[in-house]
Amino acid sequence: MIYVVIGFLWLSICLYVILGGADFGAGIVELFTKKRARDKTKEIMYESIAPVWEANHMWLIIAIVILFVGFPEIYTTLSTYLHIPLVLMLVGIIARGTAFTFRHYDAVKDDWQVVYTQIFYFSSLLTPFFLGLIAAATVSHSIDPDATNFLDLYIFSWLNWFGVAVGLFTVSICAYLASVFALRETTDRLELGLMIKKSKQTMIFVVITGLLVFLTAYISDIPLVMWVFSKPLGIMATVFATICLALILKAMNTRKLLPVRALAGFQIIMILVAATYQHNPNIILFANGQHLSLLEHVAAPKTISALGWALMLGSLFILPFLFYLMASFSKLRK
Repeated sequence: MIYVVIGFLWLSICLYVILGGADFGAGIVELFTKKRARDKTKEIMYESIAPVWEANHMWLIIAIVILFVGFPEIYTTLSTYLHIPLVLMLVGIIARGTAFTFRHYDAVKDDWQVVYTQIFYFSSLLTPFFLGLIAAATVSHSIDPDATNFLDLYIFSWLNWFGVAVGLFTVSICAYLASVFALRETTDRLELGLMIKKSKQTMIFVVITGLLVFLTAYISDIPLVMWVFSKPLGIMATVFATICLALILKAMNTRKLLPVRALAGFQIIMILVAATYQHNPNIILFANGQHLSLLEHVAAPKTISALGWALMLGSLFILPFLFYLMASFSKLRK
């Protein structure tokens, strides 16, 4: 049953990165759009994120619940050493959702709309940045449980060049997903041309920040190259991700956009596989050489069994209705 629980943890993280990432990316793309095209970009992005706007943070909640119930030592370690970026990320999620609601549904349109818009923009930018910092801290050997001062324990455990690079890469991934997902939201030639341009720009940022991640990993003595390229699975995942990029480019050039969302989602999964499979099931790597493992630092067998059954039964209700939600919005747009 432990593998069922780990599988759901992995699935929830993947879905949050893909769907939540596209959600955050909508604000990032709009932020970096020229003012004359912002209104049109805003409209397209709203159509793109509408099916998952109310549902995407469900995957983050599921991941947190799985860690809290099934892996309490891992949950405690994360919430202790990384409490600052975690709080900032959660504040960003709340601020973004609040700003979006008032921006979109407020009955009174006044100067506060400018404030709501700016909060929406920068919370969309900073929230995935802190998510990337947290992810980087778990594998960069920067968490030092033997440290004796506040800075080493709670600041430098996540604030370093590798973490910043992964944060920027995460931001780029979110903008890329949002722009690619939005390609199917319009058939207007000019609007489609705008979103294709945005998609290609974000592709460039993903490549640049990805190279920056490898550079900072090398400088920080993090064996990222070995993790990704030392075994066939990592090489295959990298090749598949690159092929998906080429296929998405081809789809944009030929205007045959039906498969772009599936290709982008699969591409992100391949990136996650390439970056994490080598040190799994070790989910946190400490500075002193120790680690926390999903197979070793686990709750009691009865707890894991109950959690596994709850996740399987819950998925019978959650996943079909998620697909129904997406299909309903698709019909409404038609």
